[in-house]
Amino acid sequence: MSKKLLPVTIISGFLGSGKTTLLNHILKNQVGLKTAVLVNEFGEIGIDNDLIIESSEDMIELNNGCICCSINGELLNTVSKVLERSEKIDYLIVETTGLADPLPVAMTFAAGELREKVRLDSIITVIDGENFDFEINNTSVAYSQILYGDILLLNKCDLVNEKQLKKVEKFINKIKKEPRILRSTNSEVGLQTIMSVGLFETDTFKFNKDKEDVEGNSHDHSSHSHEHSSHSDDHSSHSHDHSSHSHDHSSHSHDLSNNIEGFTSVSYETFEAFSLRKFQYFLDNQISQNVFRAKGILWFMESDRKHIFHLSGKRFSLDDEEWTKEKSNKIVLIGKDLDHQTIKKQLSSCRFSTD
Repeated sequence: MSKKLLPVTIISGFLGSGKTTLLNHILKNQVGLKTAVLVNEFGEIGIDNDLIIESSEDMIELNNGCICCSINGELLNTVSKVLERSEKIDYLIVETTGLADPLPVAMTFAAGELREKVRLDSIITVIDGENFDFEINNTSVAYSQILYGDILLLNKCDLVNEKQLKKVEKFINKIKKEPRILRSTNSEVGLQTIMSVGLFETDTFKFNKDKEDVEGNSHDHSSHSHEHSSHSDDHSSHSHDHSSHSHDHSSHSHDLSNNIEGFTSVSYETFEAFSLRKFQYFLDNQISQNVFRAKGILWFMESDRKHIFHLSGKRFSLDDEEWTKEKSNKIVLIGKDLDHQTIKKQLSSCRFSTD
């Protein structure tokens, strides 16, 4: 019976760990299978335009037979919609948000009405080797993502030394028995090692003593400093250097709305161009050290190209492409205990028109 059920892989991992890069890797290299990918935002995937046959508000069809759907509201509804399509699919991949505990998502598939139609194959957790200390010390979600991951993809191995990688692996081994750890750069790994592996076991998720151990232990969340030396990013010649600073790891709030464990997101949009010099000043001197992830589409007066901006931890990249829609600046910053008004004011002063 299980052979006839649709296999499902859940991709989990903290903000900026490389989940979207992994999705793209799968979509480009998945041969002979029609795969459906469920994501929260199309804008994050950055699908190669050459692959796209047709796109609507909530679905993109690719010429290799794959489709991408945005999760509008309920995950269950989106999955049902995909399953009801006349053109059947062979595989389903769900990308969770960076601040999501993967367990409730897994239970959507492993319990209830979907269990008659789908088989949860595995949970892949992408771990950011470079920003691991920040994640673990700032949120318990990162623990859950590691704990429930059937395959742990230790990513960005090219950006850190062996000592840091060993430290991360040692930590993982403390909270997870016999973890399956794969090292990767740019989330590239053989698909046979992560797809159709049949590793998820429902029984182990009902009463998981390991989780109690993790959440019951008193981890030292006292304030400490991370040193970030200058790194040149992968996509352009910029480097981003922040001196040593400290983070306060005091109480966690468990409000699951827009404020998960103190994490909030700030959105800013303007139809005026930015000054590249002013935006560079914002990155170098003003951006809050509590901003952990940022992404956006940027329009600079000095350039006629569209710039795709990503910041993860202390590293950022700027890629460029042609504009296909009206020019504007849209940027979202995610971080801990952010001062929204200050950040919006700082971004407003990046506009070219301001003195």
